Amino acid sequence: MPTHDLQAVVDELLVLPFPPDGPDCHVRVLQASQDFWEDRSEEIVAAAEEEIDTACQALVTSFTARWGGPETIDLDPYLWSEAPAPEPMNTLAQLSGEMLLWRRPGAGRWVALTVGQADPEFPIELRAAVGAAPIPEPPMPGMAP
Repeated sequence: MPTHDLQAVVDELLVLPFPPDGPDCHVRVLQASQDFWEDRSEEIVAAAEEEIDTACQALVTSFTARWGGPETIDLDPYLWSEAPAPEPMNTLAQLSGEMLLWRRPGAGRWVALTVGQADPEFPIELRAAVGAAPIPEPPMPGMAP
């Protein structure tokens, strides 16, 4: 999908109302590779990674021009805590160890990108998340609900 189409999806998420009963976020798969059930050869996986990374880098360049440089957010604390992680961090942490986040001053919403793969057989995905500020804090280590 061309970069401007991917940007349009994110722009739609920025104005889309959040569900009344929560969560105050939207997560979309912007691009996904094939799955790797049949063929996990190095060449096939490398080509898929390159395609997704290229799409991600194009969005990073675009978003940085619009909103300034991103913050890198470590998603591991959300994944490994005993307490349930808030959304969208739970969903994003299932796929990736970090996300790039752009805060949009005065807009009340932030935008994030992640790239990852749930398991070696699954597609590699580029996901966008839009959420209400502030960013959900990770659960405290060892804290259960």
